[in-house]
Amino acid sequence: MSGLLLDSNVLLWWLEGNPRLTADVLSQLTHEPLLMVSIVSPWELWIKSASGRLTIPDDLEHQLSANSIAALPITVQDARLAAHLPPLHRDPFDRMIIAQALNRGATVATSDRVFGDYGVSVLGI
Repeated sequence: MSGLLLDSNVLLWWLEGNPRLTADVLSQLTHEPLLMVSIVSPWELWIKSASGRLTIPDDLEHQLSANSIAALPITVQDARLAAHLPPLHRDPFDRMIIAQALNRGATVATSDRVFGDYGVSVLGI
């Protein structure tokens, strides 16, 4: 499986039409046949929203479906790889996204420059 795995911030920016996403990035998102998010992304966004640190769409689940964004479940292989990644990144949500991308040969759309240090293909924002 390949495709484009959206980091949590990129997912939110795309759904809200944030100008941080250039025309080139928007074109790539629009024309990618397989858009994905890790199941940890909605979880992370809901946690931050519940704490008042972030505003997200009330209908996030519907937005994922309406935009044909597949939610990737966490497998045992993903958990193992995330746990054994070098400690370059401390955020467990990001470590899981990296592991899922590596296990699936996916490119990650992210503004986080550390992702590339793990050897994962990155669409930099």
